[in-house]
Amino acid sequence: MGPGVVVTGLTLGALAVVSLLAFQANGAQDRAGVAKPAVTTSAAGTPTTAAPSASATPTVPPPPVTTGTGPRVVYSVSSHYVWLVDPKKTPQVAAAFQVVPGTVEPTPGSYAVYSRTPTGTGTDGRQIEHVVRFAQQNGVVFGFSAAVDGTTSTTDPKTPTADPKAKTGGIRSGRAEGQLLWDFAPKDTKVVVVA
Repeated sequence: MGPGVVVTGLTLGALAVVSLLAFQANGAQDRAGVAKPAVTTSAAGTPTTAAPSASATPTVPPPPVTTGTGPRVVYSVSSHYVWLVDPKKTPQVAAAFQVVPGTVEPTPGSYAVYSRTPTGTGTDGRQIEHVVRFAQQNGVVFGFSAAVDGTTSTTDPKTPTADPKAKTGGIRSGRAEGQLLWDFAPKDTKVVVVA
């Protein structure tokens, strides 16, 4: 057997192993149960997020630069975006996604996660999960959550109608994003609210 045959055989074997590993990795996300949004960085350094079933990658605004140090959840009242920031990781923005606020917004400032509940019922009567509370102001509790039915809008026709005079501080995300935030933000995690 000549050296060319050995090299060809080794090359074909390596390609077969790489193909098998790629096939297994491709199916791993399907077996994981919950698809997680991917965060990438554009050529300009801007984080982008792809929704689990999105066909195009929307551009996500970069997190504000004045949000402090250490691992933190950053919430923008004006853009209704959440960023999960961990300076010890690469990229530093672990995830970024848009959310739907309640009827009242929290005052900009620095807070900490003080309570977490796996499941419950929101003030709008919807079943929610991954509730991460970080502030109370004027009798309103502020926290992140996801609706179990997967909707984020309080005007969705299949959801109960909340009292229009009720002050609600629930900040809703999709279920996959709610899972990301739940995993990222244990009790005492810093939450920075910016204007």
